[in-house]
Amino acid sequence: MVRFLGFCTLKTWRKAATLAGVAGLLLTIVQTAHAEPIRGAGSTFAAPIINQWSRDYEAVRTDGGDFTSPDWQVDYELVGSLAGVMRLDQPEMDFAATDAPLPQEDLVKRRLAQFPVVMGGIVVVTNLANVGPGQLRLSGPVLADIYLGKVAKWSDPAIKTLNPDLTLPDEAIEVLHREDGSGSTFTFTSFLAKVSPEWKDKVGSNTLVNWPQGRGTRGTGGLTAMTAATRNSIAYLEYGQVVRAGLRFASLQNQSGAFVQPEPKSFQAGLSTVVWDAARGFSADTTNLSGAGAYPMAVVTYAVIPLNRGEERISRVIDLFRLAFAEGADKATALGYIPVSRELANRIEAYWSNSLRAVGN
Repeated sequence: MVRFLGFCTLKTWRKAATLAGVAGLLLTIVQTAHAEPIRGAGSTFAAPIINQWSRDYEAVRTDGGDFTSPDWQVDYELVGSLAGVMRLDQPEMDFAATDAPLPQEDLVKRRLAQFPVVMGGIVVVTNLANVGPGQLRLSGPVLADIYLGKVAKWSDPAIKTLNPDLTLPDEAIEVLHREDGSGSTFTFTSFLAKVSPEWKDKVGSNTLVNWPQGRGTRGTGGLTAMTAATRNSIAYLEYGQVVRAGLRFASLQNQSGAFVQPEPKSFQAGLSTVVWDAARGFSADTTNLSGAGAYPMAVVTYAVIPLNRGEERISRVIDLFRLAFAEGADKATALGYIPVSRELANRIEAYWSNSLRAVGN
């Protein structure tokens, strides 16, 4: 009975131990010694909630007892979306988390399943004296020109026109960005490519781009710390991290011309217009979203599972996210994320059933 403890509660284990006797108990313990945690890697955007769900998963599976098994634990590495997807080539990896969905042709070619696990927003943040959260207003084209180096000072007329009532410093804008492969970068550059033809032609959108200027650092935590330490800076970060770090965000102009502050209800206003297609691995464009109250840069984190790991390993990953959908929405909301809706979760669970039929084919 390989990995017997991997799918049993403590109460079931005690009952089985009594029935099997000492010999059966010893066999079970030996087999459990070879158990392995669920191994994942990728998005730093989603790391706080994945880590929270991982702790909750182990707590539920131990069922209030003292015994735990590696099968109920999750080893998640914060390496960025691009590196997480690349690590799926390593046989010990069970899933990647990415904020840049893979196209359907890649999923088919590499025999992967993909589905959303959590959502949120990418926020423009600044470190400007005497400018509070949401007070600075920026449009997409002006933001693109800042990152292109065409708007180089906070006192530039392009910024002053949008902010006639703000006193902005006559100082150089310190442009900051991620230098590792990042889903946040994918979302941010995708937005810039939609609102600026020049950005689209010169830079484009991807998890890694050749930045025209600025200073880079690795990881969400690294960019958060650099922004907090750099006066007159501008950067892009996930909403929950911005709130937890107490950074000041800008209001961003959306398709309707409204300047919208980033917050869960404005992310949800845009995400509510997304059409989720299971046949395409639920891949969706969540930048430059429409709607009067929509913040234009929403982001979705996807779990990507290799279908060649065997049904037992795949089932453990699904078990983790099924529990997250059923019981983890409040934790996601508390950390500044948008949880997957019950309707979408039902569609994802149907997708799991269909995807698992492909295992072993």
